[in-house]
Amino acid sequence: MAQTVLTIAGFDPSSGAGVTADLMVFAAHGLFGTSCITSLTVQSTLGVRDSLPVPAELVRATLGCLESDLPAEGIKIGMLGTAANVVAVAEFLEGLRGRGWRVPVVLDPVIRSSSGRELLDAEGVGTLRGRLLPLVDWVTPNLEELGVLAGRIVMQRGDMPAAARDLQAMGAGLNVVATGGHLMPPDDLLVRATGEMEWLPGEQIVSRSTHGTGCAFSSALLSRVVMGDAPLAAARMAKRYVAEAIRTAEPRGAGLGPVNPLWPLRDE
Repeated sequence: MAQTVLTIAGFDPSSGAGVTADLMVFAAHGLFGTSCITSLTVQSTLGVRDSLPVPAELVRATLGCLESDLPAEGIKIGMLGTAANVVAVAEFLEGLRGRGWRVPVVLDPVIRSSSGRELLDAEGVGTLRGRLLPLVDWVTPNLEELGVLAGRIVMQRGDMPAAARDLQAMGAGLNVVATGGHLMPPDDLLVRATGEMEWLPGEQIVSRSTHGTGCAFSSALLSRVVMGDAPLAAARMAKRYVAEAIRTAEPRGAGLGPVNPLWPLRDE
């Protein structure tokens, strides 16, 4: 039977990111995905136009309902939308640990959309740093998110190691993958919980189908961890998965189209 994994994230009606994209990534890895929606968004390939957070009470109820019937063997956390939702998710993870249920948790700290719209305010970011980060096993920030969370200016490759170390210090046993998708070349930096630091080389792929790469990476990373990969292997395989998802994507929409999360299922 396929293992069950959970995504806690926003809803993107264009299916480029958020829970709909995460579920496709899980399916491509042979896993069964469940979801808890934290925010409804109005968006397309042209960007985010509006968003409406789901009340924290409904997030709590959804997580409790799923746990009682379809307990997850891995959890991916994406857009949370409000400080109250950050607290709700943190309380859920604390409850799992209190009952002795420990599963890998990957946090994709969504703070701003690729089109520039704020998706988590300063209070939410502070709550995420102080309350949620200590409860997760992995965090996968891009350069902007790394800078915000670490309290540093991060604009180039040389800024990443110190910021990643600072971020890692905010959690116990925290693995950090700082993604460098906007760098040339687009190398990622892995700082393992044990302290080792490795660069994950990337290649520049010319494409406008890049919407949802952060979601795809974090969901693929969780999938590989649940499937038993060691940290370095999981990060490398997730990066390879996203590169191929970009490479095989068909152009959709008038803006930044979605990647192809189902590429492993295509007919050869």
